[in-house]
Amino acid sequence: MKQHIHKALGTLLAGLLLSTGASATELVYTPVNPSFGGSPLNGAWLLGNAQAQNSKKDPDAIDRSSLLENQSALDRFTSQLESRLLGDLLSGVTDGKTGTVTTDDFIVRVYNGDAGMLIVEITDRLTGEMSEIIVGQN
Repeated sequence: MKQHIHKALGTLLAGLLLSTGASATELVYTPVNPSFGGSPLNGAWLLGNAQAQNSKKDPDAIDRSSLLENQSALDRFTSQLESRLLGDLLSGVTDGKTGTVTTDDFIVRVYNGDAGMLIVEITDRLTGEMSEIIVGQN
């Protein structure tokens, strides 16, 4: 009797498995690399991986880490202070504040020009070259 129940149960299970329809979908290849039609959002990730694996170094490149290591504490402090002063001066530009910051390399002068224009004047102390950035207030 048990054998008959096992046989009937086995037949029932086999029938259930065979009665379910097998479905398949078409395989579609989607490239990863944006150069070959992949998502442009993958570009930065792929470039980062490639650069991480690159063991070759450009012999003409400047090693910026060695520049920071060779600076004294006073040089680092001076550089940070100059950056802070320039940041404070330039953040006041939107409020119409004016002023001058002189560093070892540059003289940065912010002042009000004619017709409500704000002028940022940058002078290279070594060469004397001058650049002007004129901001109109509309």
